[in-house]
Amino acid sequence: MIPEIGHFALILALSVAIVQGIFPLWGSLTAKPQWIALAKPAAYGQLLFMVISFACLVYAFVVNDFSVKYTANNSNSQMPTMFRVSAVWGAHEGSLLLWAMILSGWGAAVAFFSKGIPPIMLSRVLSIMGLIGVGFMLFVIVTSNPFERLLQIPLEGRQLNPLLQDFGLIIHPPMLYMGYVGLSVAFSFAMAAMIGGKLDASWVRWARPWTNIAWVFLTLGIALGSWWAYYELGWGGWWFWDPVENASLMPWIVGTALIHSLAVTEKRASFKAWTILLCILGFSLSLLGTFLVRSGVLTSVHSFASDPGRGLFILIFLLVVIGSSLILFSFRAHKLRSVGSFSLISRESGLLVNNVILLVMTATVLLGTLYPLIIDALGAGKISVGPPYFNFVMVPLALVLFSVMGLGFFLRWKKDSIERVLKKVWIPLAASLVIAFVLPLVVAPEFNFKVVLGLFAGSWITLAALMWVVSLGRSPFKLPLASWGSVIAHIGMATTVIGITLVSLYDTEKDVRLEKGQSYEMAGYKFAFEGVEGHQGKNYTANRATMTITQDGKHITTVHPEKRDYGRDAMAMTEAGIDAGFTRDLFVALGEPLGKDAWSFRIYHKPFVRWIWLGAILMGFGGFIAALDKRYRRMRKIAVEPIADNAGKKNQPKPASGVTI
Repeated sequence: MIPEIGHFALILALSVAIVQGIFPLWGSLTAKPQWIALAKPAAYGQLLFMVISFACLVYAFVVNDFSVKYTANNSNSQMPTMFRVSAVWGAHEGSLLLWAMILSGWGAAVAFFSKGIPPIMLSRVLSIMGLIGVGFMLFVIVTSNPFERLLQIPLEGRQLNPLLQDFGLIIHPPMLYMGYVGLSVAFSFAMAAMIGGKLDASWVRWARPWTNIAWVFLTLGIALGSWWAYYELGWGGWWFWDPVENASLMPWIVGTALIHSLAVTEKRASFKAWTILLCILGFSLSLLGTFLVRSGVLTSVHSFASDPGRGLFILIFLLVVIGSSLILFSFRAHKLRSVGSFSLISRESGLLVNNVILLVMTATVLLGTLYPLIIDALGAGKISVGPPYFNFVMVPLALVLFSVMGLGFFLRWKKDSIERVLKKVWIPLAASLVIAFVLPLVVAPEFNFKVVLGLFAGSWITLAALMWVVSLGRSPFKLPLASWGSVIAHIGMATTVIGITLVSLYDTEKDVRLEKGQSYEMAGYKFAFEGVEGHQGKNYTANRATMTITQDGKHITTVHPEKRDYGRDAMAMTEAGIDAGFTRDLFVALGEPLGKDAWSFRIYHKPFVRWIWLGAILMGFGGFIAALDKRYRRMRKIAVEPIADNAGKKNQPKPASGVTI
């Protein structure tokens, strides 16, 4: 009975989404207030029915209702309860239902927190989100029904992929989906502004905090995926340029460009076309990522669907979204002329360079991801594009980007001079050069010029951001939250850059054969193998090794890497033993038995690997507090005036040179 309620609630949610997508939009075009007023209740109703539907599916997993086909295929009674719950989104049907529920949640949030937005504008935004919801709910109902019943009910369900039976995979997909779907809000604001033909700064100001929050979720979601792959797959890697990883990276890069472009459009009435196109591109890449993961065209540890019919549905939906939005853009292009002028040396120019580089990086990742698929589709054979291609192109682009990042803090809006900027940046620039060259000579195991470049980039961004705060000559407590958010996010990027540099160039690894009582020394640490014993988990058996790690005779830690067996229909899984530290990780993975009391091990020393994820946390925190800036709350109470250039009749109040994006 409960699954039928869930399916019925999903159909009701679709019905409400159709109402939300059509009637308020038509009412905004025909001046019918009663239809416009339907937008908010419809958004709340859609969320209510989606929560009921999703809760019914969760219930089926928790109580082991194997009469539901999706439950029987992805869960069993031996699994811990928390993994039975996370198994709801561990495969295709449930993950799409989660996606649709999160989309309805974003719509309800926009309806609730956007009290200052004119009803006609809000109705258009919610209508666009409703139409997107219609597409995804139809996808679930037509091709991916998670409530389908089985005529012959099995006594026990199948095993969820052991890779997904992990805490990281409990929170990684919802976090990533929050970011993916969140980009639909910026897209909806852009479409609503074009439908109304009012393309001034008001819609940008309304969209900025929502874009920031979506970017925060996407940042943390990608970082969680990287962290999970690092400790769960047993390879000791944190990024593999896997096609599905790339599918999440592309919207993040475009979202980063969009955040900066929104700032320019709001403050200087420039980059109007850029901003609209970035809104379209960001959400389109989210849909493309969904297509790549769900269609089965990719082989990846992250993808879990291989149904061409489903892929065709998403591809058609993607084409409809891109086609309709670009057609609307072409009709409104004459209204997207930027009225704010700026010189070659200005903050606008710096942000323009920033956006161009980010889009080139996006195109690089897109080409490397799709090119093998295109070659395969043309029957020209199978090829793979791996890290050498991505690193060769992305690293030089990133170095240029990081150089511009530091300068951007000191550039003034509209017009600046090289002389003034150089006077501001010479101290952090000189200090960054000293740090970059001296540190590798003093503390690094060997000098490497690539390390110099990475340390310079990270030091330059950090010191430039801090120096900018000092140069304002005011109390840091009086800075707007948006300014602090910008500083913290850029320092987070610098932290990640330093972590990537040091772990990529200075990590050490070794495959060794050890008998009980033997040891191996690496990077100043001694790894002593004390034996392997059996271990019984709730739904697996394991061989658990004991490895004692010492340094100069001092006990550091004892780790217990495992090789787990989850029974039939599941491959053996490696559970690494990791001693995590602020400046290094010691990573031990158990391999195969090699004779009596002898086992193979893979041992890693990974310096500063935690800085990669620490930087992501700082970026997310910076984006979050920037979204809380008081001007986004104050904007509910004031009317936003159109922005014009100095030569025009109206002039936008100039932001102080100390206010960042």
